[in-house]
Amino acid sequence: MPVIKYPRVRDPLFYEWDRKAQKCGLRHTVYAVNGDQYTGEWLDNLKHGKGTQIWKSTGAIYSGGWKFGKRDGYGSYSILDPVTKEYKRVYTGWWENDQRCGRGLFFYPNGEHYEGEWSNGLRSGWGKMHYKDGSVYEGQWLTDQPNGMGVLRLPNGNRYEGGWKDGKKHGPGKFFYPDKGQLLEGMWVADIPKCGVLVDFGRNNAPAPTESPLPEIKLHDPAGVLAEARARFDDSHN
Repeated sequence: MPVIKYPRVRDPLFYEWDRKAQKCGLRHTVYAVNGDQYTGEWLDNLKHGKGTQIWKSTGAIYSGGWKFGKRDGYGSYSILDPVTKEYKRVYTGWWENDQRCGRGLFFYPNGEHYEGEWSNGLRSGWGKMHYKDGSVYEGQWLTDQPNGMGVLRLPNGNRYEGGWKDGKKHGPGKFFYPDKGQLLEGMWVADIPKCGVLVDFGRNNAPAPTESPLPEIKLHDPAGVLAEARARFDDSHN
């Protein structure tokens, strides 16, 4: 019975040449099989140190630190505008394990931008977000949403200072209305004020004050009433 010998499957020669190259230290531009190009430092055939990568498929460019083949350290990432053919900066800041991590500045396609802390590519920690409508939020973030304590300033000058959860006003907070000269202090749940006290606050200097001042409500212990409301809120959400 004849013995059939099948040819051994071998990787293309360029893979073997690449393994034998053992790129280390500073190198001129090296082109990948898919057309991507990298200029910079290497260690054991991996991008390591300072370098610049250009992706052929998108035209995006990254220049900064690398660690064992991944973006790590301080660097800047930009994309190519298909119309103007100019580079638009997307992110400048710190990276870890190929993800945004640490402090950095990110520009969104709709014109919004965020400056602050990141973790695993998401806004986490303390940061400041500038929205397209002119609103600005500054405070704590968790997994890309306002979480914790923060301040939201609206374009008309009104602002909210207090607790946040999953991107919504949640917990004790104060909503200032400088345009009307009023202040609402109370408890919020999922962006809705559930209880609180509305008082005049700088009404005499407000540009559009209410027609008449609010009647004064006398409480024996207003601080105690609010503290009790907060305690009930905490108990119901523990």
